[in-house]
Amino acid sequence: MSKDAPNSIARRIEQGRARPRASFDAGERLGETLFGLAFLVAALALAFLFEPTRAFSLPLAALFVVMLAGVSRVGFAYLEATLVPVELVAFPMLLLLPTPIVPLLVALAYLLSQALSVVLGQRSINRLVFPPLADSWFVIGPATVLLAFGAQLPAWHWLPVYGLAFLAHAAIDCVTFALRTRLATGTPARELAAAYVRANKVATLLWPIAVLTAIAADTAPVTVALVLPLVALLNVFARERDARIEQTLELGRSYRGTALLLTDLLEDDDEYTGHHTHDVVELSVSVAERMGVSEEVRSETELGALLHDIGKIAIPDSIINKPGKLDADEWAIMKTHTIEGQKMLDRVGGMLSSVGVVVRASHERYDGGGYPDGLAGEAIPLAARIVAVCDSFNAMTTTRSYRKAMPVADAVAEVRRCSGTQFDPAVVEALLAVVEAPEWVLTVRETKMSVPAPL
Repeated sequence: MSKDAPNSIARRIEQGRARPRASFDAGERLGETLFGLAFLVAALALAFLFEPTRAFSLPLAALFVVMLAGVSRVGFAYLEATLVPVELVAFPMLLLLPTPIVPLLVALAYLLSQALSVVLGQRSINRLVFPPLADSWFVIGPATVLLAFGAQLPAWHWLPVYGLAFLAHAAIDCVTFALRTRLATGTPARELAAAYVRANKVATLLWPIAVLTAIAADTAPVTVALVLPLVALLNVFARERDARIEQTLELGRSYRGTALLLTDLLEDDDEYTGHHTHDVVELSVSVAERMGVSEEVRSETELGALLHDIGKIAIPDSIINKPGKLDADEWAIMKTHTIEGQKMLDRVGGMLSSVGVVVRASHERYDGGGYPDGLAGEAIPLAARIVAVCDSFNAMTTTRSYRKAMPVADAVAEVRRCSGTQFDPAVVEALLAVVEAPEWVLTVRETKMSVPAPL
């Protein structure tokens, strides 16, 4: 694990922010090109296959394109997903302009917006063509629904169809976002879809406003500009949110820097414990991802694994470095390292206080026979249950000064035997899926599992 790597949430937010300025990699270039071309085909098909029920007005079309280009620059970031209140303008466009050509006008608005971003240095120039086309996919669904039902004009009796159009908008936008971002970042599509749903709750609230705006503007189209004050207000909220996110990221970097400093101190005090810690982090994060835990639990797992042995700084070197098994008195002192670790992290405070709970519980047993509190089952934090299994597995498969590493197959059998007693069965299942994967086995063979393990 890189010592300057951010936690999962911070990493995903920063990747989402940096992506527009970065050049394409091969997978993202292919994805954006395919989605962009597919949108163009779909938009042209709608334009040529359906007859409009409203005449084209160049001044009104120009007004809508400029408004949408401006609105598309207002975004609320949430991990990789960004909420853009385009519904406020795009849906009135569908009802007040010739519906079949609206997708092409939406793409034009996005191209203008992205061209401005290139000029301002906010976006790489090689993202100027296909990404804006791919971003316009959200309008294909509602346009198709309106055309299929003949609901191309603002009218109260079409409200059920307008609701169906919104669902089509949300579904297509969610799918295209998840697939495009999956190609760009490798993040599982299911996780991305969940992020999209959380980020776009506001869109559900904006849709009725968009419908009312379209109906009200039917007799005086220029009144559609009345949504602009709302857009301006949303822009203020978006900027304030960005500032809070930046403050949170900076605070997270500070906490992580503190955690890494403490780990460095542990490694200086006890080199093999420090090496073991980093191995446990890698394995714990893989298991947490395999289990599909929340971002909060994943972050607690990562930092908990990083700091699970930090309390050993308070244990005498004569006990830490003893080349053999500990006697009863020494073992009693050794078992205090989880409590000492929590005390250290409580002094730091903030998010590391919650990590301290994980550190304290990292040697509890699923059947209640662990230490220091005798917690059992789900009373043990999930992050601590993950760290406990990974810590034990790594300890078994690495060499100590008084014993050789256990063969991986034997360690797997031992972990499976202890499932339901020492370890959480769900965590064991995820661990075995990780360590039996070909890429993990290859990594083990290359490193030869030569890093010493702690008590």
